[in-house]
Amino acid sequence: MTVLLPRRQLLGAASGAALMLNAPVAQAAAPRFAIGETDFLLDGQPLQIRCGEMHFARVPREYWRHRLQAIKAMGMNAVCAYLFWNYHEWREGQYQWSGQRDAVEFCKLAQAEGLWVILRPGPYACAEWEMGGLPWWLLKHPGDAFLRSRDDAFVQPARRWLKEVGRVLGGQQISHGGPILMVQVENEYGFLSDDKDYLRVMRQAVLDGGFDVPLFQCNPTNAVGRTHIPELFTVANFGSDPATGFKALDALQKGPKMCGEYYSGWFDTWGAPHRRGDNTRAIQDIDAMLNAGGSFSLYMAHGGTTFGLWGGCDRPFRPDTTSYDYDAPIGEAGWVGEKFRTYRECLAKHLKPGEVLPEPPARLPVMTIPSFALTETAPVLANLPAAAIQAESPKNIEQYDISRGLVAYRVTLPAGPAGRLEAANARDLAWVFVGGRLAGTMDTRHRRFAVDIPARKADTVVEILLYTIARVNFGMEVHDRKGLQGPVMFKTKAGARELKGWEIRAVDFGADGELPPLRWQAKRPSGAAAPAFWRGSFDAATAADTFLDMSTWGQGIVWINGRCLGRYWSIGPTQTMYLPGPWIKAGRNEVVVLDLTGPRANRIEGKSLPVLDQLQPDRDLARPPSTARPRLAGLTPVFTGQFAAGPATQDVRFDAPAHGRQLCIEVLDTFDGQPHAAIAELALLGADGKPLNQTAWTIAYASSEEARKEDGSALNAINGQATDYWHTAYSGNARPVGTPRLIVDLGASADIAGIRYTPRQGPDSVTGRIRRYRVFVGDKLVDQD
Repeated sequence: MTVLLPRRQLLGAASGAALMLNAPVAQAAAPRFAIGETDFLLDGQPLQIRCGEMHFARVPREYWRHRLQAIKAMGMNAVCAYLFWNYHEWREGQYQWSGQRDAVEFCKLAQAEGLWVILRPGPYACAEWEMGGLPWWLLKHPGDAFLRSRDDAFVQPARRWLKEVGRVLGGQQISHGGPILMVQVENEYGFLSDDKDYLRVMRQAVLDGGFDVPLFQCNPTNAVGRTHIPELFTVANFGSDPATGFKALDALQKGPKMCGEYYSGWFDTWGAPHRRGDNTRAIQDIDAMLNAGGSFSLYMAHGGTTFGLWGGCDRPFRPDTTSYDYDAPIGEAGWVGEKFRTYRECLAKHLKPGEVLPEPPARLPVMTIPSFALTETAPVLANLPAAAIQAESPKNIEQYDISRGLVAYRVTLPAGPAGRLEAANARDLAWVFVGGRLAGTMDTRHRRFAVDIPARKADTVVEILLYTIARVNFGMEVHDRKGLQGPVMFKTKAGARELKGWEIRAVDFGADGELPPLRWQAKRPSGAAAPAFWRGSFDAATAADTFLDMSTWGQGIVWINGRCLGRYWSIGPTQTMYLPGPWIKAGRNEVVVLDLTGPRANRIEGKSLPVLDQLQPDRDLARPPSTARPRLAGLTPVFTGQFAAGPATQDVRFDAPAHGRQLCIEVLDTFDGQPHAAIAELALLGADGKPLNQTAWTIAYASSEEARKEDGSALNAINGQATDYWHTAYSGNARPVGTPRLIVDLGASADIAGIRYTPRQGPDSVTGRIRRYRVFVGDKLVDQD
């Protein structure tokens, strides 16, 4: 509910209408917290909100108080907390609020530590969380555009969820004596759409849930105007340039200025360099916001760990690491150091009279664990359930009521010549065995859904083991249905035919990564790289935090004493897994590892320090080297233009729509005159001026990309995140070679009427902002040898 009033004119949040001072109801008790014309008001007095984000699902319950004390000691007076819908309703209609999911207890602890709470209940969250917090079972409904829309298939379950949230947490509002000051409606909806009526529906659902404190929405600076409605207070999300962010808010509304997410760092994805934030700039920006009378929420104050299988996936498909350290001032294990000290010193200058910062809590004890072997194994293909689903052609797993995990597909291939097995889709990774021998892999990261099959003298069983890593948590791609999806074709020189008559068996890991029953054997599985579970143990006299070193293993999941710790992948950048002390028992502790590609050494040790920044690209799935090269000779560009200076997003309309499957942007020069190019985001516009669906997009060619000093991957240009960017290579022996070019493959031909370009964000001194450019469109702009 918007509570946006002059300093002495307050709004009854439940009424939805401004109360005039001369009206009889004006004598009613004013709400304790309200939004005034220039300030947030607590008991009628200005309140500058200094908020730190922390997700209780990413922190062991035993450590919630410790982390909240650290947030308070840093100088915050509030904590921002997401609720992840799927975390509390993994199976439709079955809500979970106990143990690690006890949101009420988290609010009570925050209040006890002197922190207010800003609640973000969704229904969509993002937050690098599985499917952005949306439940997987929504995907049983057909269609690729119904989520986060006014379609009843989404609205009705979302209404039920928000009503349940109100039932559980309504009593924690400040209006009921609790710590919740404000509640967010949806999350960064302007990134996805401009349907303001959808936001009104979600706002009403929150009100119907029983919330009577002020309601708000957030969007990045360049999108705050797309979905602003007067019924909701608007805040801006940004990681730099607060002056521009606050100016954008002033253009929309009267009220206090607030940054809803100021980024202390950034998240990591598997296979890309570890991200770090610019601490000097962050302190300058926070100081500037507070000096301007603004408020902010630090995303993240403490990132923590995405335990279990809750990690999300960046678009188009870049799975997030289990560590959610985020380079936050409070580290993954709750440690504080130099970055924390600088934030604390900055915030100490902005305390209210009489306000004193407590000392940070002591660092929790850490221990090492001597190396131990995992000697028992349980091959995956020998431990599948006996019951099989029969299917003529495989569908997405949600249609079979499978949520996530390992799915094995079996079909018989008749005797015959060599050919190519090709699926319509395979999400996420799959290993193809022919007659028990590995023939190849499918990998949705590179849209590689085909494997060469050798000639067969007899009918042969083909078994495909598919592993779901994570559902995309951002953009239209949250419609991320998993599994091998037909038709599955077998193509030879003589022709092609569809393979039918499949048996499907699944190990569904469920909400908390539950281990299936396993038949253990005291020997290695046949073939060093055969997908298998491994089991071993270590003894502990005491319990303390440690970091399990998984660098010699391949890819998979770890369980400790039956609890799913999370995913690992030795490609990095994270090589360790944070194991909290409370999850270690005195005496024998059992460790189970699912390894899908085979370990180099079947041993684990517990380290006293994490390893967050070590890449091992040689440990990735085999992938032929790229031979792509531009095929632009003799082609006429569909558009030649010049962007405006600065960080603003810019829409460019072509003189006439162009038709093709691929688009190339060719950089002629940049504003800084350097030979490097950068793009934060590149969207393609349809005839209606709206961005085209990016679900099937891939990078067909990049002239170069920085992968050593920072993550300058070309995929950053199409992942929907304006904070990261494609940057041409500059480290090591990299030298500018030719004209910077980026070629995007849409997956199918489309009419393209223009582009939406977001420059690299940050100060004007950043490299790579494009000045002059050319655009080519065609069905084949890239040659492959």
